[in-house]
Amino acid sequence: MSQPNMKISALVLLLSVITMTSSASSPDVIESLLTRLESKRVSPSVQETAAAGVLERLLPFHSRSFQFKIVPKDVCGGKNCFLIENYKEKDGPEILIRGTTAVELASGLHWYLKYWCNAHVSWDKTGGIQVASVPKAGSLPRLKGKGVMIQRPVPWNYYQNVVTSSYSYVWWNWSGWEKEIDWMALQGVNLPLAFTGQEAIWQKVFMDFNISKDELNDFFGGPAFLAWARMGNLHGWGGPLSQNWLDQQLNLQKQILSRMSELGMVPVLPSFSGNVPEALKKIHPSANITRLGDWNTVDGNPKWCCTYLLDPSDPLFVEIGEAFVRKQIKEYGDVTDIYNCDTFNENSPPSNDTTYISMLGAAVYRAMSQGDKDAVWLMQGWLFYSDSAFWKPPQMKALLHSVPVGKMIVLDLFADVKPIWETSAQFYGTPYVWCLLHNFGGNIEMYGVLDAISSGPVDARISDNSTMVGVGMCMEGIEHNPVVYELMSEMAFRSEKVLVAEWLKAYSRRRYGKTVRQVEAAWEILYHTIYNCTDGIADHNTDFIVKFPDWDPSTISAPSFGKQEKMLLPFHLSPSRRFLSQATGSDFPQAHLWYSTRFVVDALELFLHAGNHLKESLPFRYDLVDLTRQVLSKLANKVYVDAMTAFQQKDAKALHLHSQKFLQLIKDIDLLLACDDNFLLGTWLESAKALAATPSEMRQYEWNARTQVTMWYDTNRTAQSKLHDYANKFWSGLLEDYYLPRASSYFSYLTKSLRENKKFELEEWRKDWISYSNKWQSETQIYAVKAKGDALEIAKTLYKNYFG
Repeated sequence: MSQPNMKISALVLLLSVITMTSSASSPDVIESLLTRLESKRVSPSVQETAAAGVLERLLPFHSRSFQFKIVPKDVCGGKNCFLIENYKEKDGPEILIRGTTAVELASGLHWYLKYWCNAHVSWDKTGGIQVASVPKAGSLPRLKGKGVMIQRPVPWNYYQNVVTSSYSYVWWNWSGWEKEIDWMALQGVNLPLAFTGQEAIWQKVFMDFNISKDELNDFFGGPAFLAWARMGNLHGWGGPLSQNWLDQQLNLQKQILSRMSELGMVPVLPSFSGNVPEALKKIHPSANITRLGDWNTVDGNPKWCCTYLLDPSDPLFVEIGEAFVRKQIKEYGDVTDIYNCDTFNENSPPSNDTTYISMLGAAVYRAMSQGDKDAVWLMQGWLFYSDSAFWKPPQMKALLHSVPVGKMIVLDLFADVKPIWETSAQFYGTPYVWCLLHNFGGNIEMYGVLDAISSGPVDARISDNSTMVGVGMCMEGIEHNPVVYELMSEMAFRSEKVLVAEWLKAYSRRRYGKTVRQVEAAWEILYHTIYNCTDGIADHNTDFIVKFPDWDPSTISAPSFGKQEKMLLPFHLSPSRRFLSQATGSDFPQAHLWYSTRFVVDALELFLHAGNHLKESLPFRYDLVDLTRQVLSKLANKVYVDAMTAFQQKDAKALHLHSQKFLQLIKDIDLLLACDDNFLLGTWLESAKALAATPSEMRQYEWNARTQVTMWYDTNRTAQSKLHDYANKFWSGLLEDYYLPRASSYFSYLTKSLRENKKFELEEWRKDWISYSNKWQSETQIYAVKAKGDALEIAKTLYKNYFG
């Protein structure tokens, strides 16, 4: 199509959207959407059976203690809710749970178990469930009066980030997914992202556009890097994908969607963002396809970088987008009307002209709606924060208003720290979901902002002219910080702010199965320190063990770590004060620190004192190991700074002392992590290999798994990946065999520099380290998948050695 005709077509499209936009108000169309989605739900009997299945898997000995019943919304005052009551008839179940969907039924079950039986449900990798406090069948606690009704203050509880599929779910089979969907239902999630298996759909679509399977080998990334290939950040890295992988993942997606639908969830499917294979440009040479710039490669290697983007203004965009949506409906059935698309995430439009931006947005939506006439565009609002220099109010309005009212829902992705709704007039009238982002890279780090979680969603919902329609959890990786996600999940059913201090007392009682004074006191400290990060910095674990500074310390003077500590106020003086994480404005590497470590050491001591009362509790063991790891990793940061200072002062004896202490800390933390099944490298690697059908696939999957958690992306002989350690993990095996050799090699080079009175050979060290890393990524050494050692005794010994 010629350029003038394209402009005329775009103008017609834009005018039609503007006409549709003015035809209805936001509340009306959201209500219409909810009604339409309800009509797609499976029958009440199927949902009741699905809820009973969740109970059977969670508490098999209580499978007959509860009865579930789906009820219409008018029973709940027009909202979604659950009702918990005593079952009135003799010789029947003990508790009756009614709800508007199976998710509400499961949420009601969870609420009852939490607040009447002091039970606790967590991810397996954060300690699992604590149901020892649930009385035996026939003895369940009775409710007073007519029971309780809990309404949702907003319709939706959204779940997942577009990269969670790679950081956490990539190696899961149906067994893992079944547990995860049960967890979602118990937590009240009713709007989950469903991205598994989409490459198999894309294969079918692109083959219809005359692109061969071989030409797609360079388009798809490897299993551990699919999220970034989908977003057009990279291509080919870690690939190609075998037909076994594609078929396996498509079948898995069908199981996932079937279970989500049975539970009354509304899955969010992917849609077309413009990311296309290079072959399409050859087939359609006149199409408006541009090659994007480099995304974090070392040398701009075209083998991995600089993907191809089909401009939404091109008619081919709508054609491909429609085909993709239709192909999904054909494969999965009519399971949803909500589709995710993030065309402009970390990829600014070529022009800031508002008419152009409106036209782009309208084209993106049209590609969805041509495939599903009732389509709703769900978009991450991350771009309005990460690229705020481009997305000024006129550009934001142009994009948000480019589709009919109610046909776009925005995820206020980072609302726990940087809420956009406050500065954008409620996204200029567009419905949005208040989200917790919290985690980057799937890192293991104790961190959170509990006060923001307990009040932020309520403040947003009751604000003037609020357009908030849900709450959400958008962490990049799951299975960490269970306290954060339990509180956030509850906000889907809380209409008032939570008193966090009191809530934490009940939380610790539920999590460990009993009340222990010392552990309650420890959680009071953790609330005001680790879980009170108010410095506005997005936490990404930069502890020096797992993100070792790649620098020459002779080029700049080191700041005093003690000075940094003194700038952190004691929690009991001002818990709401903004803590400072940077002691100086220098370029000296700084690990994120937002609390006074001495108080957290006190919390660890309290945990150790409580150990004899709770040592049989798996959730307690997980928390003890995690807290000890946290304390020791922060100590290691101080030791590293001491080593750098010694080097700069040319004090070889002090450098040796501090570097050896740093290396010993790595060994000791590895020993500690080996005591708990949930901190093992072997689990990640073996789950990757288990999906392989051939020896070559097994090697490829293991390489993907090893590479993602270490170097992450490409290197050359002397330069590490720009994303190295982005997905760093505190896992036993990884510390001993990867982080320890790295630090040891680095300190050896520093020592040699002082001994020979020569300049530090940074480039030579880099060559050695990158060579070692590349070799380790390609190795096949088997790591433990079962814990060994007594976590409590080892934690006590380490506490005594370092703080006694």
